Amino acid sequence: MKFLSAVWCDLLLANYEVDPRVLQPFVPARTSLDDFEGRHYVSLVAFRFEKTSVVGVPALFHRRFEEVNLRFYVKPDRDPSLRAVTFIKEIVPSRIIPLVANNLFDENYVRLPMSHGVDEQSCWYAWGDQQSQRFSATIGSERSLPAPGSFSEFITEHYWGYAKGTKRTLEYEVTHPQWPCSEVLDHRIEIDFGRAYGEEFAFLDHATPANVLYTPGSEVTVSFPRRV
Repeated sequence: MKFLSAVWCDLLLANYEVDPRVLQPFVPARTSLDDFEGRHYVSLVAFRFEKTSVVGVPALFHRRFEEVNLRFYVKPDRDPSLRAVTFIKEIVPSRIIPLVANNLFDENYVRLPMSHGVDEQSCWYAWGDQQSQRFSATIGSERSLPAPGSFSEFITEHYWGYAKGTKRTLEYEVTHPQWPCSEVLDHRIEIDFGRAYGEEFAFLDHATPANVLYTPGSEVTVSFPRRV
């Protein structure tokens, strides 16, 4: 049985090239940094959970919620062909989710008030006490599966997660079909990266993403974690 099943909806992904030396301290043991054509990336990802169930049971009062995370890309030593992600921090509006995820998965979840809006032409997420942190985009109507070997495929097609604990590395599998996606027509990112994610990432305040993607998402499952 899977630990979690849900639908991930309306994902916005802003992808920034980054010096690998910034990421190296956050790399989980028994993994190494992954790259696309010799370049390393960190992604700001905003999306919604819908129809969330834990061990097959609908998550009472927690079936629908937003998440914004900052992630980067790694590959496990046991099989470098596998694509994986690890997270700097994940933000959600619930107090219970950080309690579960941080203890069971060794993740770095925090709670902040959050809101969102979506229609056929736009999508936005906001968070913080004054909803002052914001990621919004105008989305196009044409979507297609990423071409094999493309940058969009590299960003969206990751099926393993690794968490850097104080005394262990945890591994879990994420399953979902390949996502159709499109580059957004325009976007706006109003975030204090240094305050939210650490001074190592303050440079992102003034950085331009290499690209920004939108995908409507799909059903997903997440396995129970195991120690590597």
